[in-house]
Amino acid sequence: MTFQYITYLEEDEVVTITFNRPEVNNGFNIPMCQEILSALEKAKENAKVSFVLFKGEGSVFSVGGDLVEMQRVVNEDDITSLVDIAHLVQEISFKMKQLAKPVIFAVAGAVAGAAFNMALAADFCIASLKSKFIQAFVNVGLAPDAGGLYLLTRAVGLSKATHLVMTGEAVSAEKAEQLGFVYKSCESEKLEKTVANLLKKLRRGSKNSYGAMKELIWESFFQSWEKYASLELQLQESLAFKEDFKEGVRAHAERRRPQFTGE
Repeated sequence: MTFQYITYLEEDEVVTITFNRPEVNNGFNIPMCQEILSALEKAKENAKVSFVLFKGEGSVFSVGGDLVEMQRVVNEDDITSLVDIAHLVQEISFKMKQLAKPVIFAVAGAVAGAAFNMALAADFCIASLKSKFIQAFVNVGLAPDAGGLYLLTRAVGLSKATHLVMTGEAVSAEKAEQLGFVYKSCESEKLEKTVANLLKKLRRGSKNSYGAMKELIWESFFQSWEKYASLELQLQESLAFKEDFKEGVRAHAERRRPQFTGE
């Protein structure tokens, strides 16, 4: 399969999936999400692959939803496309958590919106000190997607998760490590080496063990995700049709503060 919006590299038991839309800060659109799902399925089916590594091309790991696409959706009243993306990013997080192979995120720059929540779905997240994690949904009148609140409350606790999603405050890589959803933070020039060291450590373990561990983690902690996912998508669709969402997108495009009305 030829990929246009990501790159897929298989080398030494590791599949590296790189977000490759730096011109829009690696924002997710429908084709990109479909490619990520195809890449995860390809890695799952390949017995030679033991680990999956995610990276981002350019100075921003990912802003989450493609804000240019969101502006088009609002201008053309094509809200259905936004709902489709919400379904796809939810499925990406879901599949990463269920994949019987360790998933690693290596991030630098902004990690916002759905990208933040996908990082929570990974088994390990290594972040450069230039990274900032942002639950940006409140700024455009939406709620977290990609399993965001389900994953974040389990990662940092209910109160802290509530604070992060309701304020949209940025979390530094060092703070994220303290909170526990980042495995290690490091200087930008040491990011690749830190990832390599983790892979070296993981290669000492048994693939059978990792698969069993992920199955047990799912069974013990994530059984109710499907029920949550249904509500998340229902609410996201509802919010996407609100005037506040349209105002949030327009305000971002015009570089001003949104004037939300609750409509």
